[in-house]
Amino acid sequence: MTREDALKMVRENIKNKNLVKHALAVEAVMRELARRFGEPEDKWGLVGLIHDIDYEKTADNPSQHGLLGAQMLAETGLDEEIVNAVRAHNEALGYERVTRLDKALYAADPVTGLIVAAALVKPSKKLADVDTEFVLKKYKEKSFARGASREQINSCEELGLTLEEFIGLSIDAMQSIAGELGL
Repeated sequence: MTREDALKMVRENIKNKNLVKHALAVEAVMRELARRFGEPEDKWGLVGLIHDIDYEKTADNPSQHGLLGAQMLAETGLDEEIVNAVRAHNEALGYERVTRLDKALYAADPVTGLIVAAALVKPSKKLADVDTEFVLKKYKEKSFARGASREQINSCEELGLTLEEFIGLSIDAMQSIAGELGL
């Protein structure tokens, strides 16, 4: 599956523009992680882009999120490692995160929401004005961006990254596509 095919599939299955932007943000972070670890950038980016392909279809039944997506992706003939990463990113499904790809997606998914929330509280509402120190400060505020699981973000340590490294890398990745994100 090419990136173009994946983006088309995302836009066919996800109508909420902010959710599409989330997919683009996770794609950017996953690409940056792939570069960091010498992994296949296109494959990792693809996983980030399509990880929530079933989100709107499973909105009323979140326990199926990731399961339906994995099934949809398997039907396209995608690599089993990609399908497993999509399945394993929803902790509620109980699938073990085994590969580095699984672990990267699990950590990357919520960190994008934390960074977007940090940008939106800045007067400019721009990613350019967000830095690691600011996001780390917001990370420590339990009431800030509650939906961004701190435990999940902190799982970056399973990748051998400190929280500071992971947040910095994620900010850089998202700043590189700030125009697409409208931030």
